[in-house]
Amino acid sequence: MKTILEKVDEPILIDGLTWREFKVVEQLLDRPGVRLSFLDGVLEIRRMPGRKHETAKQRISTLMDLYLESSGIDFIPTGSITLESESGKVKREADLSYELGLDRESPDLAVEVVVTGGGINKLEFYKRLQIPEVWFWEKNRLRLYSLGEDGYTEVDRSRVLPDLNILLLTRCINIENHPQAMREFRQALQSP
Repeated sequence: MKTILEKVDEPILIDGLTWREFKVVEQLLDRPGVRLSFLDGVLEIRRMPGRKHETAKQRISTLMDLYLESSGIDFIPTGSITLESESGKVKREADLSYELGLDRESPDLAVEVVVTGGGINKLEFYKRLQIPEVWFWEKNRLRLYSLGEDGYTEVDRSRVLPDLNILLLTRCINIENHPQAMREFRQALQSP
């Protein structure tokens, strides 16, 4: 018998919860295959991502690790770390996240791989959590957002990684063969 979450690709939204109620529901729904997010009293319940999502996420992660290591940047890949703030009434797990530098309190960069639509505004999550930059991989394209005083602004070039060639990264993410994508990206990084 299929559960309700196995039947839907769109998230389930439940409105009107306090932070305390959310924390109780979170414990009740703590099971494999379920991802929860919370913002301003709205609980978002999503099924864990499928193959397309995970393949793109792993490709981005691999290429980012290659770039950061080859650039000599101290970094900690914090993956899908849970970020939450009771005062901000927010909880979110990024698909990928990175602390750039040592002794960071929270990630400098969060990456979201979007395969299905709907749900709570993801940029508002990250604004509340004060994440300097958020990238969205959607429809074979990277969209970059940088946090300023008035919220996020879409940018063409990363502000936290200004030397990263976004067009090269995007092209290599889209290469079907994973080892080939790694080789091409690595070769481009090593070229003068």
